Amino acid sequence: MSKRINLGIIGLGAMGTELLEAAASHGDFKVVLCADVNETAIARESRKYPDIDFTTEPGSVVAAENLDAVYIATPPRYHAAYAMEAMRGGKAVFCEKPLAVDLAEGEAMADLARTTGVVTAVNFALADRHATLEIERALGAGELGNVGGVEIRLTFPQWPRAFQADANWLSGRAEGGFVREVFSHFAYLTDRLIGELEPVFLSLDLPQGGEASESSAFGLFRAGGVPVLVSGQAGLAMPESYEWVVAGSRYSYRLRNWGDLQISDGKTWKDVPLRGERGSEYTRLSAFARAIRGEPQTNLADFAAGLRVQRAVEAFHAKAD
Repeated sequence: MSKRINLGIIGLGAMGTELLEAAASHGDFKVVLCADVNETAIARESRKYPDIDFTTEPGSVVAAENLDAVYIATPPRYHAAYAMEAMRGGKAVFCEKPLAVDLAEGEAMADLARTTGVVTAVNFALADRHATLEIERALGAGELGNVGGVEIRLTFPQWPRAFQADANWLSGRAEGGFVREVFSHFAYLTDRLIGELEPVFLSLDLPQGGEASESSAFGLFRAGGVPVLVSGQAGLAMPESYEWVVAGSRYSYRLRNWGDLQISDGKTWKDVPLRGERGSEYTRLSAFARAIRGEPQTNLADFAAGLRVQRAVEAFHAKAD
């Protein structure tokens, strides 16, 4: 496939509009059709992109015969239905995380991807970050020494975050919360660099009454025999922060704020200069295009990886039921 890849987009919230912007300027893709049930979103984006067709019927995107690929940025409860219909139609699928909320649906998505052989991807922001690639290189070279542990620390003074204020589902426990929305990125990073996460002890605190999402999450996993400590809190007077730390016997790395990398020899943290592209929706679209064309590609999480992350995420919620 040498021609541009005809892409359809379902969902025009914060992530959908961000990826639409990236795809509309990407030489490998031609955005043909976009859908959202919100007429305001349709009106807003159609003014920006007059050459793209827009609809309030998401089903028409997965059914469209002139599309090669579909990007899904709906609330998670819709991921499985749209992704599986698209795969059955031979379309490649790029899906927002989490893969799904229901584990049976996630397993069905991964099974169908395997049996159909279509290209699938989950949009984990850390998949191609330059910081991720540097940690991966150092681990592969044995520079950290023996890896003794991983820590994931997340704090949110406000949940959902301000840029997600219109995504009402994020504040509900049925399919929202920071464990699904944010921890999933760091669960993917751990799965990729250290090993599959196996729960040991997990605790999820849900507000009494109502259906609000979690206020805190604490847990211990093991990944490849390495202990992984997780702590997350929302709604408290603390600065918003994101940290992933891998501790080795010689050196440790600390990834902060989605791309800032520091190294320690046990005395202090020092900034690590990073080279190359930072990683973005644009670069992940490039990897998706290479996969669709059957070209060598790296740094793209498929549905099998997405399912492993979903299992770690939903293990928290299973403890709260």
